[in-house]
Amino acid sequence: MSPPGPDTGPRFPEDRGGVAILGAGTIAQSAHLPAYGRYGVGVTGVWSRSLDTTARIRDRFPFVGRVYAAAEELLGDPEVRYVDLATGPEGRLDWIEAAVDAGKHVLAQKPLTLSAADLGRLPALLDRADAAGVRIAVNHNGRWAPPWRAATLLLRDGRVGDVVGVTHLHDKPLPPLVGTPFDEVPHMLLTDYLLHWVDITRTWLADGGAGRVVSVQATDDRVPGQPAEARNPWAATLSMRAAAGATAVLRIVGDVVTSRPGCPFWVHGTRGSLRGSVLLDSDRLEVDDGRSRVAVPLTGAWFVDGFAAALGELMCAVAEDREPENSAADAAESVRLVLAARESAEGGGGPVEVGP
Repeated sequence: MSPPGPDTGPRFPEDRGGVAILGAGTIAQSAHLPAYGRYGVGVTGVWSRSLDTTARIRDRFPFVGRVYAAAEELLGDPEVRYVDLATGPEGRLDWIEAAVDAGKHVLAQKPLTLSAADLGRLPALLDRADAAGVRIAVNHNGRWAPPWRAATLLLRDGRVGDVVGVTHLHDKPLPPLVGTPFDEVPHMLLTDYLLHWVDITRTWLADGGAGRVVSVQATDDRVPGQPAEARNPWAATLSMRAAAGATAVLRIVGDVVTSRPGCPFWVHGTRGSLRGSVLLDSDRLEVDDGRSRVAVPLTGAWFVDGFAAALGELMCAVAEDREPENSAADAAESVRLVLAARESAEGGGGPVEVGP
């Protein structure tokens, strides 16, 4: 019998109620609410700009307490302790500021922002939240995708020594992009889509002893077969160099045609390697110490367990009076890297230094 794998699932405090979703659109209804229903999260209510968006939400999710008529009503409800901010990145810091002023803890959708100016505003906002006694976390749900989370825990346990390199390959079709709001985002693959991969890689480099990322290079390119109406390139390569010399590469070759889709990854260390894959029923992870390869047992899935785990980490941090692992301050470091990637791509792919 194989030994049990690391516990990658969501963790919650005893009290998991008082959550309200501000911005109850597609991602909230396809991932947030199903996750909260599965794990017994108490959803006080939801609000969306569009009444059509929330018209049938309580029929689909009967555990939702109410539909608020206005965002101000949600923020003013004393039963709400946590605001799950599921709006787009435009104006997100303004929403966070309003929630902090209302005395609510915040789980903000990723990316926290794609604006360098917003990053400049963030330290003052975090000081404001600290003075108000509230926590701000970011919904980096990919950190709790079971193969990625298990790899994180194994790296923290020193199972493969110091990290030498990290490699990701996007070996699956791209999601629909043409005609969507995502296709309007400049360098969307680098700045938005790959953010989950950048965030987990930065985490692994740090947990594996490589230190912070000091340099980023990136290119994105149109590929054969890409329709003319697609605004964004469909291929991207992003590389990072860490302070200790370790490197990482993230590669999207385009709209992949395959009968076995997945996102394989490799983490090479001084005493072993981790090999795995994530998404589309490809989840797996193995540890190779140079003498044998051992499969790591995994349970759950990124969608939707990762969404529950991101909220659960915030709730546990509040209960334990500590910063959440997915804090806004930590998430901002990943934003800095994708903004550096965008700068590199716009400058022809040269290295962009990332200061402390």
